[in-house]
Amino acid sequence: MNSMIPEQNTANLQSLDRENYLHPFTDSKALHAKGTRVVTGGEGVYIYDSEGNRILDGMAGLWCVNIGYGRDELADVAYEQMKQLAYYNSFFGTANVPAIELAAKIKQLAPANIGHVFFTGSGSESNDTNLRMVRHYWTQKGQPEKRIVISRNNAYHGSTMAGMSLGGMEFMHKQGGIIDGIEHIMQPHWYKESTAGESVEDFGLRAAKALEDKILELGAENVGAFIGEPIQGAGGVIVPPANYWPEIQRICKKYDLLIILDEVITGFGRTGNWFAAQTFDIEADMIPFAKGLSSGYLPIGGVAVSKRVADVLIEGGEFAHGYTYSGHPVAAAVAKANIDIIEREGMVDQVRDETGPYLQAKLAELADHPLVGQVRGMAMVGALELVQDKASRTPFDKDVEIAAKARDNAIASGLMVRAVGDCLIMSPPLCITKAEIDELITLLSQALDKAYAEVQ
Repeated sequence: MNSMIPEQNTANLQSLDRENYLHPFTDSKALHAKGTRVVTGGEGVYIYDSEGNRILDGMAGLWCVNIGYGRDELADVAYEQMKQLAYYNSFFGTANVPAIELAAKIKQLAPANIGHVFFTGSGSESNDTNLRMVRHYWTQKGQPEKRIVISRNNAYHGSTMAGMSLGGMEFMHKQGGIIDGIEHIMQPHWYKESTAGESVEDFGLRAAKALEDKILELGAENVGAFIGEPIQGAGGVIVPPANYWPEIQRICKKYDLLIILDEVITGFGRTGNWFAAQTFDIEADMIPFAKGLSSGYLPIGGVAVSKRVADVLIEGGEFAHGYTYSGHPVAAAVAKANIDIIEREGMVDQVRDETGPYLQAKLAELADHPLVGQVRGMAMVGALELVQDKASRTPFDKDVEIAAKARDNAIASGLMVRAVGDCLIMSPPLCITKAEIDELITLLSQALDKAYAEVQ
């Protein structure tokens, strides 16, 4: 695929962008100074820009393009559904065939305790829904005071007001404050937050105990739910100790808290099961999802709701919540076709048994690099923690921006990865082959070497 367009056209597009387009999560002044990368095409695990560069997309777009780019089948499904029924809402006692069939399919793939599916347009909307649902559930149960939701520092749950508040990103909180009734505790990040000599197991129990301490501080009668990503994604691909989630579940059961398991990133195969709830053996009351549901081909998200919660909502009259595009027929049809491809091509099994272990093994080989303090990940998601001194885990000064240097080197050589603080993170498409993983690792290693040379 040759997606190169004339240089003047690229300059014109960058000018139009500069004059008209405010980008998400972007320092617009800095972007305007260097000019936007204009992505013009995609095929398999590669994207192409207007200057003709081919880039292996190690981030699957934004954690989402599970089946890869250029799948004509999804375009055909969207076209046919648009001709049949381009749009109708799910309010006022109506539904459409694709939304009904998709809900049934998701319930079939989800953990056994899931009873119903609520559709949204994104992961952020899904977590807005969760906050509303938690508070409505406890009100219906005659306990309206159980309205506090406990989350974690450095968590990411979206960028709407509720999603940002549920998240634990301080730099986001500073740009508008947070909704009341949301509290935060420590994250289960052993490498960054353990004390000297503290084992992974001891740290896992301590991190979980922070939840119980916060419940006791606030009063269990006031706390309605705990929300957490099974693996913290935007926080740096933080895989918790093995004993963390079992202890979290014990505490939530003891104090009668709902569990919101944010699977916007991990849902639909990324951890080697359809849901990370199955990977970690977590029984959640609400599982927000999006991203991989449609592989990003159209915006759609939702919440898988446990029988426990759904039964109360169903019996409780109107739940005055929803979106214009909840259960959008074209998005739902494309999402169902996306799931069909993942099933037909055995991608979940492949990630669990072959390519996931292979990616983790190849990443582990980079642990000896002088910049790499820790390698972490699971199946088709990974991170490298970059440090100045490996023995003491001493980070670089912030103004060095070591991960950003390595990321920029990677992109320049044809690999898209992401920098989060001092971490390089990645989540390749689930369809990636072992040969393409080898290419990813080679380019990543070269980017690390260049960054290391720059800081010597």
